[in-house]
Amino acid sequence: MDQAESLRNIIKQQEQKQVSSSRVITVTSGKGGVGKSNTAINLALQFKRMGKRVIILDADFGLANIEVMFGVIPQYNLSDIMYKGKDLKEIIMQGPEGVGFISGGSGIAKMVNLDSEQIKRLVYKMAELEKMADVVIIDTGAGISPSVLEFVAASAEVILVTTPEPTSITDAYALLKALNMFPGFERNDTHIRVLCNRVNSESEGQILYEKMSMLVDRFLNINLSMLGCIPQDYLVTKSVMKQKPVSIMYPNSAASKAYEAAAKNLENNNDYSQSQKIGVGKFFVNIFKRKR
Repeated sequence: MDQAESLRNIIKQQEQKQVSSSRVITVTSGKGGVGKSNTAINLALQFKRMGKRVIILDADFGLANIEVMFGVIPQYNLSDIMYKGKDLKEIIMQGPEGVGFISGGSGIAKMVNLDSEQIKRLVYKMAELEKMADVVIIDTGAGISPSVLEFVAASAEVILVTTPEPTSITDAYALLKALNMFPGFERNDTHIRVLCNRVNSESEGQILYEKMSMLVDRFLNINLSMLGCIPQDYLVTKSVMKQKPVSIMYPNSAASKAYEAAAKNLENNNDYSQSQKIGVGKFFVNIFKRKR
């Protein structure tokens, strides 16, 4: 059996799975420093408080923001499944309030070089997350590198984090433009929600979203919706300096309440994800389909 046929068999098996899969939400941004990892962490905590089982996959192999904010040093990462025979449970670290965490480490970068047996092992192992998590949050790198676009293009649900800064808006649009041209991207199968971070008011966030939405509608034909706004809050900076999520350190802060509202918005507007829910195994199969 050649590699292409092996991958087709994996795809077929994953597509035969029932709809009751984990919900995969990918958090991304056009540039660094806009609060992407903070968003992934705080949304995960808010989902956990709603009674969801949550695991974050840190797919930003260039930085270690999640583990720094969680105050954990992972002993293993994704590559240990492929190269050291580790089981999924062995590479999942426990973060605050029971949120699980998987370090992508060098494993994300090495995925392009996997052979069919390694692909099969990774897909089947990651599919075990279906039994462990209701929500899997993927924290990608920032920008328009192929590794970032691979994860975004494979996702049914994407949160695009941006701020009112002109460079942030420009880079967010650049990411959407690159995604629109990315081989295999299916705009009708991808729901992209914009989260406006560090805004001075709801109206500022709404204006930011409307500007971006107008450009995207005109030139890219990608459907966007607004997830919400996170206000400029000095307590976020204070919590980052102490390496603690703001939702834990300052649960009554304006930013924490906004993350709670965003998580509830995601939960209450779940019709799309229920119909498009692909599960973790299928998510990774989607990545490998594009790589091959």
